[in-house]
Amino acid sequence: MHIAHFLIAVLMGLLASSFAAAQSPSARLPEPVAQALAQAGIPESAAAFYVHEIGAERPLIAVGAERAMIPASSIKLLTTYAGLELLGPAYIWMTEAYAAGTLNEGVLAGDLVIKGYGDPKLTLESFWLLLRDLRGRGVREIRGDLVLDRGYFAQEEFDPSRFDDQPTRPYNTGPDALLVNFKAIRLQFIPEAESRSVRIVSEPALPQVQIINNLALDATGACGDWVGRLKLDAQGGANTARLAFSGSFSRDCGERVRHFTVLSQQQYTLGLFTQLWRELGGTFAGGVREGAAATDARLIASVQSPTLAEIVRDINKFSNNVMARQLFLTLGAVGAGAPATADKTGHVIRQWLAGKGLSFPELVLENGSGLSRIERISARNLGQILLSAFRSPVMPELMASLPLAAVDGTMKKRLSGAEVAGQAHIKTGSLAGVRSIAGYVLDAQGRRVAVVFIVNHANAGNAQAVQDALLRWIYNR
Repeated sequence: MHIAHFLIAVLMGLLASSFAAAQSPSARLPEPVAQALAQAGIPESAAAFYVHEIGAERPLIAVGAERAMIPASSIKLLTTYAGLELLGPAYIWMTEAYAAGTLNEGVLAGDLVIKGYGDPKLTLESFWLLLRDLRGRGVREIRGDLVLDRGYFAQEEFDPSRFDDQPTRPYNTGPDALLVNFKAIRLQFIPEAESRSVRIVSEPALPQVQIINNLALDATGACGDWVGRLKLDAQGGANTARLAFSGSFSRDCGERVRHFTVLSQQQYTLGLFTQLWRELGGTFAGGVREGAAATDARLIASVQSPTLAEIVRDINKFSNNVMARQLFLTLGAVGAGAPATADKTGHVIRQWLAGKGLSFPELVLENGSGLSRIERISARNLGQILLSAFRSPVMPELMASLPLAAVDGTMKKRLSGAEVAGQAHIKTGSLAGVRSIAGYVLDAQGRRVAVVFIVNHANAGNAQAVQDALLRWIYNR
């Protein structure tokens, strides 16, 4: 009997150990993922993995999950989730126009004040609608200045070249309470075979920006890295800027588009306002300056943004850094009072996390977009964000904003033809030395799984094969 009892005890112990092992997170990577990581030349010590099935008590994989990592654009998940919960999916931003002076028979004898509240998508079309509203209300002539009220966000010094020495790239545009058209100029490069030349068309065509076109048309070479063959000399001053292009452009490229930002906020807004106002039949001969709408100024027109539910799709599908920063500061302005600062927003987000019982001691926030070498979060805690969001009323809006593998956004060209295509909503992140993914996979058994994978290493550019191997494994496990 004693031997029988002993054998039963041993068997029960083995069963208990097997059950515990099945319920514990794996400290080892699945073989195909480990192989892809080794082939990419990325040591496991430079990576973090966290995979957790929705509703399960413990994660499936937690390897390096506690490390504080640079997340790149995957941190946008935190920014957009916080925005959807704290502001609501129907939140909108207003941009207002005030008359600072008497308005009589279509003549404004005074300044026109435009007040911004941080609209992340105050596009050229939206700005035109605001001015059309002004004209529709009878305003024809403005005899004062254009006054920009940008006080909803704190106006701090911003160096667009600080991050990667690419000051003309629109993703380096700083946040602004009155950010019109992302302060960007759209240049269209059009090869013209008959004249053996390349035409450059600017939209908007601002008088403050001089474009010098010395491009040569290459009629024989392949398109390839067409941007790399554009030689650009960009110069900017207080009131004007110059973009000088040389190099070659292949005829095989067809028409291509590139965006640039070269003017100050004041000069860009003045140039666009003047152009559109004249096209609408109005007259204006004033200048531009900073200021605030006085208490006696009269609101005469306004335009609203798309809803936040629509805005987060642009932020996450296409990893729009500028829009993410606008949302990030809006959280601070709404939650802690204007003028918004990054510190205010950080405090608001930490309070929101604490209200959910979440404590992320390693979390460092700079601008909420991931365009940062300072921001930090662990894979486990980014995974906790995903698990929390899945239980949130705003889950449908957040998940729908994430790129769908092989379908759209930054995942459009990934995993085409794979079984996991169309089954994974994944936010990507990419900086020099950083690659990340975070999102949800619907596996072959219909189970939803949260996944986070971050690499901080010189060979991070090789990580796509590892990401794909991980997503395939989750789907087929």
